[in-house]
Amino acid sequence: MSEPAPLFSPLKPATIEPRLWTGKEFAADAWRLIGDDVDFPMAGYAIVSLARWRAEQPALAAPGVPVGVFVQSSEALDFKTDDIARLTLIALNFPKFSDGRAYSTARRLREAGYGGEIRATGDVLLDQLPLMLRAGFSTFEITNAATVRALESAPLPAVSRVYQAGTEATDRGWRSRRKAAAAAG
Repeated sequence: MSEPAPLFSPLKPATIEPRLWTGKEFAADAWRLIGDDVDFPMAGYAIVSLARWRAEQPALAAPGVPVGVFVQSSEALDFKTDDIARLTLIALNFPKFSDGRAYSTARRLREAGYGGEIRATGDVLLDQLPLMLRAGFSTFEITNAATVRALESAPLPAVSRVYQAGTEATDRGWRSRRKAAAAAG
């Protein structure tokens, strides 16, 4: 017996031009992703692929020129040879919402002492944002129309209970965030 054919094709989520969310508000994005075959601009903010960063690192890391690197979820940063301290921004891609490898990369970057901007790109959805903030992401390139509308109309939903330390400065332990807020107020 064969599977019945679906009545309707699944709807693709409505997407829009990418908008940069800073964790509190939407902001203008000065960064531009440039292809491997495009000359590196000596002014402005350019994001290059990890492969290009590895191949041209000494030339790209010129003093005073902000450089970002785009990391696919299938790629791994090598903290020793990739010289992440020279990068102003690291963009970690989520090719689909169910691919969580970038969470681990962001967490490892923060634990290694990286203090620059860590950006989530790709399939970034509203319910993932609180967990992404806990993992160490600082900005989010959002293309999902429903997520943009939700962030424009209401505050970000919070994780109500935390059981392990995130990359935040506050240690919450096993306590509820509501209890911690009530105790502080």
